[in-house]
Amino acid sequence: MTDSVVLLHGLWLRGGAMAFLQRRLRVAGFSPLVFDYASVHEGIEAAATRLHKLVQGLDGKVHLVGHSLGGVLATLAVQRDPTLIDGRIVCLGSPLRGSSAARSLARFPGGTSLLGGSRELLERGLERWDGPQQIGVIAGRLPLGLGWMLGGLHLPHDGSVAVAETRLPGLADHRVIAAAHTGLVYSEQAAIYTGAFLREGRFAA
Repeated sequence: MTDSVVLLHGLWLRGGAMAFLQRRLRVAGFSPLVFDYASVHEGIEAAATRLHKLVQGLDGKVHLVGHSLGGVLATLAVQRDPTLIDGRIVCLGSPLRGSSAARSLARFPGGTSLLGGSRELLERGLERWDGPQQIGVIAGRLPLGLGWMLGGLHLPHDGSVAVAETRLPGLADHRVIAAAHTGLVYSEQAAIYTGAFLREGRFAA
């Protein structure tokens, strides 16, 4: 049976943003599907509940792949229910340790509204990973994006998330590639690394 891969998009985006990665993972032999959620208006709790129901309805081995906020949401959901998936998690540019850009944005007029129900998780992040599932992170190092304009980002970063913000204690593997934040979901290299980690629990050399 083909492994299922649930793809989670990032803040301010919708499911269509994962189409390129979805196509590449399908060619690589996986059965990818997109979990679409309203990152600002729905809130993390409601999204996590729907994700749980979706995953429970899938047969065979299930993996999660999340971009930015989507990776944090995926990790949080499995942290809360370690039996949710029997596969692995890949995070693309996810601020697992909390986002300095989000904290800076929240200080601007209207910033909290732009973050909506995702604000607390983005600002706080997670402390560490102790679950049985292996988690791999692919971070970007091309500083192209609007996040750096908010202040607080330290090099290397991908324009929105610093590499240091992606290094959660307990990760199985971590790679930094030449990509900007949004570009991580379009990167062929990121897709190849993702497929390798889902199969082997480590990124290809």
